[in-house]
Amino acid sequence: MNTLYSNKKLAKLLLPLVIEQLLIVLVGMADVLMVATLGEAAVSGVSLVDAVNNLILQVLFALTAGGTVICAQFVGRKDERGAGKVGGQLFFITVSSMLLISLILFLGNRPILSLIFGQVEAAVMDNAVIYMALTAMSFPFLAVYHSSAAVFRAMGNTKISMLMSLLMNVINVSGNAICIFGLKMGVMGVGIPTLISRIIAALAILTLLQKKDNAMRIRNLSDLLPQSALIRQILSIGIPNSVESGIFQFGKLILQSLVSTLGTPSIAAFAVASNLVTYLYLPGNALGAGMLTIIGQCYGAGEMGQARHYAKKLVLINYAMLAVLSSVLIFGRSFFVGCYQLTGISADLARDLVFSHAVAMIIWPLGFLLPYYFRAIGRAAFTMVVAIVTMWLFRVGLAWVFIRLLHFNVLGIWYAMYVDWIFRMIIYVIAFWRSGGPLISGKNTRLPRPQPPRG
Repeated sequence: MNTLYSNKKLAKLLLPLVIEQLLIVLVGMADVLMVATLGEAAVSGVSLVDAVNNLILQVLFALTAGGTVICAQFVGRKDERGAGKVGGQLFFITVSSMLLISLILFLGNRPILSLIFGQVEAAVMDNAVIYMALTAMSFPFLAVYHSSAAVFRAMGNTKISMLMSLLMNVINVSGNAICIFGLKMGVMGVGIPTLISRIIAALAILTLLQKKDNAMRIRNLSDLLPQSALIRQILSIGIPNSVESGIFQFGKLILQSLVSTLGTPSIAAFAVASNLVTYLYLPGNALGAGMLTIIGQCYGAGEMGQARHYAKKLVLINYAMLAVLSSVLIFGRSFFVGCYQLTGISADLARDLVFSHAVAMIIWPLGFLLPYYFRAIGRAAFTMVVAIVTMWLFRVGLAWVFIRLLHFNVLGIWYAMYVDWIFRMIIYVIAFWRSGGPLISGKNTRLPRPQPPRG
């Protein structure tokens, strides 16, 4: 069997993705650490806005994932010009969507925050309003950045997006240090560098994408005009992904609203713990992005036996990486929580949350990495249904029971989440087994290739 990815090629694809995810997590932690010096009201305000922003960003990531899959499928069938046209349509979809969302959030920040979170302390709300206005302005530039990165990843070039992420994060962190500690700008000192860094990264990666030696560049303005056939192909994956991610994040937003009723110590502890455990998601997020490219190319080439082989291999790699990261976080949780300058109840709650989450990650890969396989072969609607049902039935429903009826502390939010994870794991493992067996047959089932674009 002529394998599409040798171990060397696989490492070349995945390593930049892991580094990029690490950079994203590091800058998120740096932001929170710097804001922590401004007090718990600032930490809480940024945390509340990030809960809203994550809802929007997950929709953007879902749309660009749809573009990655379709681009990768065209790469698998050796049609780079078609992949470039897909990239143009992805730009049209994401930039227009983010422009509208940015305008809504910028103009309606305080009413939106009040509607979602109700009555929080005045200082928390004031900080949240400032941070939301600044981050909302950056969404169109993020659309340009992530659409460009999706095209590079689809052709297996993950080094470019890694370097651009490094550029963006260096500007962000250094800007935070200058604006917070030097200029004493408060929460604005976090928001302004974020906006500037995203603008620069978007312009830089777009310039690289349009180099004349890049076969998958956008060749003319007509590639940016709506083309219904390509838009349908992208949205056939992007819409279910967006609905899944949007509803998933909206459910998390409701949970954040539940947390806000437990008082400022719980809000701060939940914010810090959530920031720390993002390291545990780092391998899965990177491997998931890689899986879209790898499985998408296998699908485009009609090599489904290889697709199943690589899916299993990436899940095992995820478990190996989690074994290390979870152990470090469990044994070092007191030190890590202490870096955020929490005290008393907030610190105790944060340590308990971190320990609980690190142990529960044994469930995560089969419930959250494996679905990328189904998305890459066009079964995004299936993962959407699973996510919606388990999210609302278990994560949101049980959390409400634990907090409102049984009066658990903030740990009740994550206990409900673990039940959600268990049911996702069961469903996806069964579906994967039925889709091709336990990956021991090695058969190269050939499926129809993606429809080429017209014009």
